[in-house]
Amino acid sequence: MERRRLAILGTHGFSGEVLALAEDGGAFEVTHFVENRDRARCAGPLHGRPVIWVDDLPRLKDSHEVICGIGSLSRREFAEAAEAMGMRFATIVHPSARLVPGTRVGAGSILSLGVLAASDVAVGRHAILNRGATFGHGTRLGDYVTVGPGSNVAGRVEIGDRAHLGMGVNVLNDLKVGKDATVGAGSVVTRDVLDGQFVLGYPAMPVKRESGEERRG
Repeated sequence: MERRRLAILGTHGFSGEVLALAEDGGAFEVTHFVENRDRARCAGPLHGRPVIWVDDLPRLKDSHEVICGIGSLSRREFAEAAEAMGMRFATIVHPSARLVPGTRVGAGSILSLGVLAASDVAVGRHAILNRGATFGHGTRLGDYVTVGPGSNVAGRVEIGDRAHLGMGVNVLNDLKVGKDATVGAGSVVTRDVLDGQFVLGYPAMPVKRESGEERRG
């Protein structure tokens, strides 16, 4: 099978993990990394691949797909810029992930090792579902959602756009996690989380977010 050529947007820590996930199944060949913040990072290779500046990305349009290798929500800015250039987004599902037929996964999303999805699960665009995360039947995840390693989301849960679930989060059945909400690592969600709310603990309760704090995948 001919491998699809892929460029990874981003050059920091998570981009190396995306490289491994993309190439492990044999479907993709990662040929470039792409930088949009610091031109100095284009001076040498990363993981043996050249790093190009974002303005040079359109020259790969006809031959490559792209994927965001950025764990924080700054991936939205980079993804939208690449989309405006006419780039096509890949979807990465690691071979160890188990998706029941009918699971829907949006363009640009990444499903890492051991992700499990039951029936009628829908994942939006540019979501990151980290190692060992599990999802019950009928659950819906919006665009740019991040779910940390080992999280367990039960059935018929709705997770809004740009929501962030930290490592080892548990969400009970039939609940809603709102847009731009954050659930701290190890928390157990037993009631709805409002848009933009930061909750933490067992049971998860609202906590004031520190000024300038950035959510990371």
